[in-house]
Amino acid sequence: MYGLAARWSLTGAPEGIEQRLRDYVVSESLARFSQLDGLSFKTWRMVAGDWFEGTYVFATAAARDAFQASFTTAAPTAPVSVMIGSAPTEITRVEVVAVAEGPAGFASGPGPGTD
Repeated sequence: MYGLAARWSLTGAPEGIEQRLRDYVVSESLARFSQLDGLSFKTWRMVAGDWFEGTYVFATAAARDAFQASFTTAAPTAPVSVMIGSAPTEITRVEVVAVAEGPAGFASGPGPGTD
């Protein structure tokens, strides 16, 4: 599998940015990426006050590379960049060596911080 990680720094970001990011992901981004051709799955990760990251896993290198090309061009004005006030600090291609699905199963949708 072929991954891409896009990370933004939250250092110096506006007050309340963590909740704004949660709300944006649940209300807009989740549905949009659920329909992205070639995407196997995406996760949104965050360490409050430190960083926010989108991690994408694609079925093929071609799908990942095409997405990376368009994302890199648009990243400075992407909704998350606008909310945070800066472009991603890194956009990194990664190899996904394996994915294990545990007994609890793989669930999609908002996480615990969206209650």
